[in-house]
Amino acid sequence: MMRTSFWAGMAAMLLASMTLTATPAAAQSQYWQCAPFARMISGIQLFGRAADWWAQAAGKYQRGQTPKVGSVLSFRAFRAMPAGHVATVSEVVDARTVKLTHANWSIINGRRGQVERDVTAVDVSEAGDWSKVRVWWGPSRGLGMTAYPTNGFIYAAAEAAKAMMATGAEMVKNDD
Repeated sequence: MMRTSFWAGMAAMLLASMTLTATPAAAQSQYWQCAPFARMISGIQLFGRAADWWAQAAGKYQRGQTPKVGSVLSFRAFRAMPAGHVATVSEVVDARTVKLTHANWSIINGRRGQVERDVTAVDVSEAGDWSKVRVWWGPSRGLGMTAYPTNGFIYAAAEAAKAMMATGAEMVKNDD
């Protein structure tokens, strides 16, 4: 079982790295949904709506309230975001600040479905438990005003997380 998981993970990483490094322009020109993009760069093999990832991860992946590079931050569905959202942690800045790499968040050049790399997200929960976050919003060139409810972090296998985040895809970076 462990050997099969390892080789499946390695195959997924190879495919993702070939896709990301070989065709960065193509990655930017296509329309990305957050869930397939997060699956591709994190190696976490969950499917369907982003809002369902947290429940699907139970028993398959470790989950928690502490950000780690390569983990996926799971956003809860709510009225303004009924499908939820998922974003991969690309850097932990401090206990309440991370950088996210994700798709289909900001409107970039008048279009949705774009990829943003290393954008800021801040834990604004009273308890410091990452249950509410504010996220970089490209059009305003700063943190958005909405405090989004989250479930927490879904942790990828350590080897997969390191390899996926090291692919070095040339994606849009809007957090400057």
